Amino acid sequence: QVQLAESGGGLVQPGGSLRLSCVASGFSFGTTIMTWSRQAPGKGRELVASMNPTGSSTDYIDSVKGRFTISRDNAKNALYLQMNDLKPEDTAIYYCKTYGLLNDYWGQGVQVTVSS
Repeated sequence: QVQLAESGGGLVQPGGSLRLSCVASGFSFGTTIMTWSRQAPGKGRELVASMNPTGSSTDYIDSVKGRFTISRDNAKNALYLQMNDLKPEDTAIYYCKTYGLLNDYWGQGVQVTVSS
């Protein structure tokens, strides 16, 4: 079955960095668009970043452009999100998610808390 396992979250001070990882199994990772989404307390989920299967194309929401970088390693079935210059408003549960499959799949999520 499809599994998406995120890791790398935690508590960080404003201006700090974290790197999230997502290891995938159970589907053709190398041919699938992959995304990172997040859900802040009391808010709905929002798409943060996406990457095409080859890694040649990415997209970000405006609030993270220049601070976050999405990447992937198809040989390892892994997706990453490098987050720099973190702000308190980045506090959320971050999810790895497929995009464009007949049924899209979410990971269990990882907590990122930005606070001094």
